Amino acid sequence: MNDDTGPQQPMIHRARTIATGLADVGLTHAEELLRRLSPEGREQARREREAKARRQKRVMIRLVLAAMASLVAFGLVAIVAPAGLSLAVASVLMLLLVTLVFLRADPPAPGREALTEAPLATLAEHATIWLAAQRRGLPPPALVLADAMAGRLEALAPQLARLDSRSPAAASLRKLIAEELPALVQGWRMVPIPARRIRHADGRTPDEHLVNGLQIIDAELGRASEQLGKTTLDDIAVQGRYLELKYSDTGHAI
Repeated sequence: MNDDTGPQQPMIHRARTIATGLADVGLTHAEELLRRLSPEGREQARREREAKARRQKRVMIRLVLAAMASLVAFGLVAIVAPAGLSLAVASVLMLLLVTLVFLRADPPAPGREALTEAPLATLAEHATIWLAAQRRGLPPPALVLADAMAGRLEALAPQLARLDSRSPAAASLRKLIAEELPALVQGWRMVPIPARRIRHADGRTPDEHLVNGLQIIDAELGRASEQLGKTTLDDIAVQGRYLELKYSDTGHAI
């Protein structure tokens, strides 16, 4: 009997590991369901629907423009060529334009490279979509932080659109959103599920490292939004003071 227990022990250990992994997967599904039923989950779902609607609207506008360009081409070619040839030219042009529209359409879930290459004006929107695609399997505290970050990114979007892309603030925000955030989440995903709750030498689990990193990024986004908002308010105050000095004393415009 002793001869049999030796080879069985690794098999039992593997079975327990697999069972633990399956249990963790089951928990992530339950956590995802609870998140969707929560007020934060419904709010995030609303943001995702709005982002999807904006992408679809852009595609539809481009398709309409492609159809109009094809009609114009048909009319111009029909002046000097038979109707059949004109229709063929317009059809080929329409096919090419539609192909280009769908090739250039925004991906439903941009990858890390898309975040790096995204224009500053649309970086927050791309990051919100990317973050929504990363939620599956995140621990509950990370899901709460992801919801908060989505709100911050939504508020930050108009500020980024006005920010000079060559400024140090723009470079810092791009690095935070397009590089450090994806690196944190993807690094956590590389850890096997059973190992994500095992404490390391520093006393923290990979889940806790993820949550701590997200807290830091969320705080940085909050500070950046506050600073950019303060700059805008200062500009408005300066402009208002300038108008007061220019017009209040005389009471007349130039």
